[in-house]
Amino acid sequence: MTPLDWFILVAPLTLVFAMAIYSRRYLRSVADFMSAGRVAGPYLLAVARGEMQAGAVVFVASFELISRSGFTLNWWGLIGIPVSLLVALSGFVVYRFRQTRALTLSQFFEQRYSRRLRVFTGMLGFVAGMVNFGIIPAVGARAMVYFLGLPATIQVAGWSFDTYIALMALFLGGALFMVLCGGLISMMVTDCLEGILSQVFYLVIIAALLMLFQWREINEVLVAQPPGQSLLNPFDSSGIKDFNLWYILMGLFVTVYGTMAWQNAQGYNSAAISPHASVMGGILGRWREAGKAAVVTLLAVCAMTFLKHPDFAAQAQPVLDEVARIGNPQIEQQMLIPCALSHFLPAGILGLLCAILLMGIIGGDSSHIHSWGGIFIQDVVMPLRKEPLSPERHILWLRLSMVGVAVFAFLFGIFFRQTEYIFLWWAVTMAIYVGGAGAVIIGGLYWKKGTTAGAWTALLVGSTLSVAGILARQVWGGAFPINVQQASFFATLLALVSYVAVSLLTCREDFNMDRLLHRGAYAVNDPALKPIAPMPSAWSRMVGVTSDFSRSDKWIAGSYLGWSLLWFVVFLTGCAWNLLAPWPEEVWSAYWHVVGVGVPVFMALVMAVWFTWGGVRDMGRLFRKLSAERVDPSDDGSVSGGH
Repeated sequence: MTPLDWFILVAPLTLVFAMAIYSRRYLRSVADFMSAGRVAGPYLLAVARGEMQAGAVVFVASFELISRSGFTLNWWGLIGIPVSLLVALSGFVVYRFRQTRALTLSQFFEQRYSRRLRVFTGMLGFVAGMVNFGIIPAVGARAMVYFLGLPATIQVAGWSFDTYIALMALFLGGALFMVLCGGLISMMVTDCLEGILSQVFYLVIIAALLMLFQWREINEVLVAQPPGQSLLNPFDSSGIKDFNLWYILMGLFVTVYGTMAWQNAQGYNSAAISPHASVMGGILGRWREAGKAAVVTLLAVCAMTFLKHPDFAAQAQPVLDEVARIGNPQIEQQMLIPCALSHFLPAGILGLLCAILLMGIIGGDSSHIHSWGGIFIQDVVMPLRKEPLSPERHILWLRLSMVGVAVFAFLFGIFFRQTEYIFLWWAVTMAIYVGGAGAVIIGGLYWKKGTTAGAWTALLVGSTLSVAGILARQVWGGAFPINVQQASFFATLLALVSYVAVSLLTCREDFNMDRLLHRGAYAVNDPALKPIAPMPSAWSRMVGVTSDFSRSDKWIAGSYLGWSLLWFVVFLTGCAWNLLAPWPEEVWSAYWHVVGVGVPVFMALVMAVWFTWGGVRDMGRLFRKLSAERVDPSDDGSVSGGH
């Protein structure tokens, strides 16, 4: 890191922390701390929430996946387009949850089922989330050690300890500062600012990578694979273990089934100014992710080229020697690409990428800390109290809980030995909660015959089987016949069947859905929850367009629909063509040069302009609405008589 790199790193971070300090003046209630007063616009939601996916741990996890599967998963991922479209455009789960006005998912469980279930799901989600989050600070800190070229250990007052431990403490401290300043208000505006800056930085990094490496060099590395393990041809990738077509199919099912169930950013679920804004935030978020794909993919394949191409053998050898000294095979694989990046990225570009990773670390860690700390107080502690707390004391308890989450993550990162790929670890720890909660959420929002007994059964089945999968992999390792994602998939299926079967056996009276969703006689004085007029067009109804959609919303949703269907047609055409006359490796190489690199680079440019405008506009609107809001002290996540 040169002085230029350090300046590039420090300048945006200073701006971000200054924004956090400024935003704390708008904090006046528990609803502000937990959900930013429920006045966030769709661009603010899309950019801020997307910053969770820009941290070092997400980059490292993506590097693991790309180094194992290349471009092949990009192809098989297109198979889920119709389902993803239906979920995004219809506002599946998201819309109805916002109608409940719940601050947390477990508060909705109390409204729909029972207080005991709320406490249980609060504790279950808290424990699963803490274990899931536990590896994130450590992986991010280790990545920064190797990316910055820091020594593996440091000496302080005669004591020697790993450098990543010190960085982990520093990063968690920064994330905790963001959370304690103003809760979700400070997190949302700083994450949005980080996302806007990162989108601009992506463009500069992409330009540098395209000048450093030629596609010819990248292609020579990607094609040098044994039969059945191609990184370019998805029809010749059946030998790739773990990350293959079945990984995509199981992941697609669990993703739809667990829509909004995982609560690592639960504040954003209830922060939208209206249910429609929540839906549009999801659609815009999918557009924005298309603009980030280029930099992640290019960084990974360029690093693989640097490490494996003969032209770079001399420069790559110090990287291989450095990583070999780690001593843990799983961590060696994780740190290989970050270490390579630190050796070939030029001055200035190194600082830009470091700033992106560090802002992403702080944004992601702060969201986890806010979510799990808030869930513990809101859904475990508060339902057990007979008397509510004052808003000031309530916020104090939330802050203390979030400090506890940060301390746990720090200790977990020191003592836990990771043996799984990051994505697979996330899949199984999420399934501890999502495996049963998905059925309970969908059934609770859409099925009036869902019962409390069915919910208890689904949660117990899903969590028990998922924990069994984790323990089996820890005890038997590779000898266990299925990986952790497959174990979580089967746990999810059995939980869903259990919910339906037990609910049908125990349902004595249909649940009052109008009261839950504040409809009809139970409507509240909230303009955001106004009734939706039916659309005359069958096509509009089919794709989820309602009277809430403005002209620009229709263009955004329609363009997303058209763009997605275009790639689904490409997928179907490509599959049919390859079944009749398989494409040679050269054709796949040309295809990925355009589709895997060229198109994402263009999207990155468009998204940088589009979301900078939208994010800045929505941040201004957020501050104005918070200044004018009327604070309701009773809006603290409590439920009385089902309300």
